[in-house]
Amino acid sequence: MYLLSKELWFPSPEAASPEGLLAVGGDLSVARLLLAYRSGIFPWYDAGEPILWWCPDPRMVLFPEKLKVSKSLQKTIKRGTFEVTYNQAFPMVIEACSQVKRKGQRGTWITAEMRQAYQRLHTLGHAHSVEVWQAEQLVGGLYGVDLPQQRIFCGESMFSLKSDASKVGFYHWVQELKRRDYRLIDCQLYTDHLASLGAEEMPREVFLSYLG
Repeated sequence: MYLLSKELWFPSPEAASPEGLLAVGGDLSVARLLLAYRSGIFPWYDAGEPILWWCPDPRMVLFPEKLKVSKSLQKTIKRGTFEVTYNQAFPMVIEACSQVKRKGQRGTWITAEMRQAYQRLHTLGHAHSVEVWQAEQLVGGLYGVDLPQQRIFCGESMFSLKSDASKVGFYHWVQELKRRDYRLIDCQLYTDHLASLGAEEMPREVFLSYLG
């Protein structure tokens, strides 16, 4: 594991531990975050910890054309239960994601420092949000970092206050990425939920080749 200073660099992802931990320290500046994502690296740490940088092997990804849409989700989409927008309420989405209680986690990794950092990315056009509304209330959404040159979207987190809300938002966002001819969505780490949507694990070296 490497200790980062103020110098803007990252070690080779192949130097990561078996769990994927690569480096500690540094900052969450726009320049460092963009360098990280373009190198296949992302920050993930709890409040009170130093910044931890990860590049796991294998990597969880979704090819847009492989998205699985269940019959029940298809019915929800056809009913038009929710309204979906993009980049209309980024602060609300990331705040809601930070408040979701997740199994196996004591607290949130989306700290105030993280929210501010990704808000800066969003302001500069490097991070996007998807909002899902019902009766003018925000009931679901997701956000992530955009790598348009590589045609990769790096999903960070999603939340849902109503059944299927985040899935509907994700479905529409995947269709938008398909229209833009994006090659894959980086989902970072395996979860059963992501697997149910069609995401799959990929060797790190193959994932890094997409960032080329």
